[in-house]
Amino acid sequence: MPGLEPERFPPILTTAMAAELLHVHVEYLRRMVREGRIPAHRFPGGREIRFHRDELIGWVRDQPGYNRSPSAEEPVASD
Repeated sequence: MPGLEPERFPPILTTAMAAELLHVHVEYLRRMVREGRIPAHRFPGGREIRFHRDELIGWVRDQPGYNRSPSAEEPVASD
């Protein structure tokens, strides 16, 4: 998946790890969670948030404007 390197990340992510995966600031990710715009999981009675890596990847792929063309999956050749 271009731009994302899911193989570098474990299946369950902290907020910091999810922000790194998505290339966004942690506070922006937290705001998206508060607004219910991104899949996230809270521990009962707690403030900690966890993310499922595969859910986030699916969420990115479902976003308008995500490049689904076959050439987007191929590495760009350099001269």
